[in-house]
Amino acid sequence: MCSTLSYAQVMAGGGNPIMITGESGTGKELVAKGIHQAGPMSQGPFIAVNVSAIPATMFESQFFGHAKGAFTGAETPHRGYFEQADGGTLFLDEIGEMPIGLQTKLLRVLEEKSFYPLGASKPVWVDVRVISASNSNIEKACQEGNFRLDLLYRLKSVHIHLPPLRERLEIFPCSRPIFCARHAVIIIKMFSVFSPEAMGFIKTAELTRQYTRIGSNY
Repeated sequence: MCSTLSYAQVMAGGGNPIMITGESGTGKELVAKGIHQAGPMSQGPFIAVNVSAIPATMFESQFFGHAKGAFTGAETPHRGYFEQADGGTLFLDEIGEMPIGLQTKLLRVLEEKSFYPLGASKPVWVDVRVISASNSNIEKACQEGNFRLDLLYRLKSVHIHLPPLRERLEIFPCSRPIFCARHAVIIIKMFSVFSPEAMGFIKTAELTRQYTRIGSNY
């Protein structure tokens, strides 16, 4: 992990697009925030977007914004994610879930660094660093025709892979105070030490995944 994070810090200074891969709960967004803070646009905003949660019908409005009156119900102008992230970083989580039909629109913005909000007659130019993340095999998705290879090349100028928690158990001695502090209300009492039985529980691969999922629910 020290080697991985050192590499991430070095790559952060270049300003190139970065793709972070790894299982759910491995800390992809946390690393993305660290890259943003260590990069040349650290003073700008950090906008995190869960791509899988955006309906296809709302994609253009959410990412590119819209002008007043662009469609029924658009009573005020809306700044999309790209414009909100101007001068900073746009973090696209679960990028592998983006429908193939919408990937062309994203690719065009990455190439041209401009876009037209819905209903607008003038383009908006932005300077945005894109960091994407996925817990799926993007290369396999490209082979199956579910992800554009040219978009992958754009997003994956730098690749950082985070190993699952079960492969880096050394983090638990330093992370357990944070875990306990965050969940003190739920577990009633703050524990200063995990028992050997608790550590054995965590070391089991499947139970480690459950631990991560339970923690995120709270």
